[in-house]
Amino acid sequence: MQTFDCIIIGAGAAGLMCAATAGQRGRSVAVLDHANKVGKKILMSGGGRCNFTNYDIGPDNYLSANPHFCKSALSRYTQWDFISLVSEHQLAYHEKTQGQLFCDNKAKDILNILLAECDKGAVSIQTGCDIHAITPIEDGPLRYQLATSMGSFGCQSLVVATGGLSIPTMGASGFGYDIAKQFGLKIKAREAALVPFTFKGETLTLCQSLAGVSLPVNITCNEQSFRDSLLFTHKGLSGPAALQISNYWHSGETLAIDFLPGASITQHIEQWRQQGQKASPINLLSQLLPKRFIQQWMEYQGLSALMQKELVQWRREDIASLSQALQHWQTIPNGTEGYRTAEVTRGGIDTDGVSSKTFEAKTAPGLYFIGEVLDVTGWLGGFNFQWAWASGYCCGQQL
Repeated sequence: MQTFDCIIIGAGAAGLMCAATAGQRGRSVAVLDHANKVGKKILMSGGGRCNFTNYDIGPDNYLSANPHFCKSALSRYTQWDFISLVSEHQLAYHEKTQGQLFCDNKAKDILNILLAECDKGAVSIQTGCDIHAITPIEDGPLRYQLATSMGSFGCQSLVVATGGLSIPTMGASGFGYDIAKQFGLKIKAREAALVPFTFKGETLTLCQSLAGVSLPVNITCNEQSFRDSLLFTHKGLSGPAALQISNYWHSGETLAIDFLPGASITQHIEQWRQQGQKASPINLLSQLLPKRFIQQWMEYQGLSALMQKELVQWRREDIASLSQALQHWQTIPNGTEGYRTAEVTRGGIDTDGVSSKTFEAKTAPGLYFIGEVLDVTGWLGGFNFQWAWASGYCCGQQL
């Protein structure tokens, strides 16, 4: 049996950060992963450039049944700590929008930093390693024995950093939840999050006719709003605005969308009237929104006839109808694209069973859970990576 002080299951962002931290503290560390290579989600994230953190991070950027759970780790390992790390490695990066930090070159640069840090700590990384069983050891210095496709492993500390259910083609599975259940931890309901919406019927036909059109919106659900870009697709709605609000949406709930955030269509119409504008309403509205969108949208809303009238002919109720269509549209998605394209999993291991300081399971000494496998879900924009870095580092400090 190969023995280590610490074994970490999962060679993703949280697992590698934890391994590097523990290894550099003098612990003997092994990372085991069933995939054929490490850091797959890191490599594909951010369009291949990895949105590795955000300048503006706080507990309000995360969802959890216990909103206080993330506070300790986020305060002990901040975005500035990770920025300092990447700067030490002379990583070239830039702010894209809203504080989001991306690699100038490739996401592999972030993975290489993590692997270099693991090398400093003499961490052993084994890929293609399937774990068949985990057995607690009653007596002696070791607490856990793992039966794997690469033989038997023993350790004093076992860290589960297996991630969630999102993007199964990257190797995602529910294995971490199975381990939690084995050792008496509860699991909160899990759903795909940071995920595009799907529609059916007339709304789907509309989205298909507008596929490829992107425009800034304000989108609201359950009293949470985001102002960002919305993208029409052949399946429904995507883009940053849709992905952000999907964290807060549940099946059957309504989305409210304002296609002119920060403006008032009523005021624009009054201004055009005062100016004596003679252009068609379609052309005037095309000054504010893509013409293709206006044409399809007015037909969908049953306002095509109104677009044929001059502004001076519009009644108060006509303006109200246009305002409702453009700034107060409400719709109920048919669903989402699911885990196949979701960036994260909402829900997971109940944090009531885990220490927010050490990440050790309260029911099993020496067993730890970090990263996405826990019931902590961040916004789009580097927040989930920062949770991986923070939880991985803070756990690694305890091993």
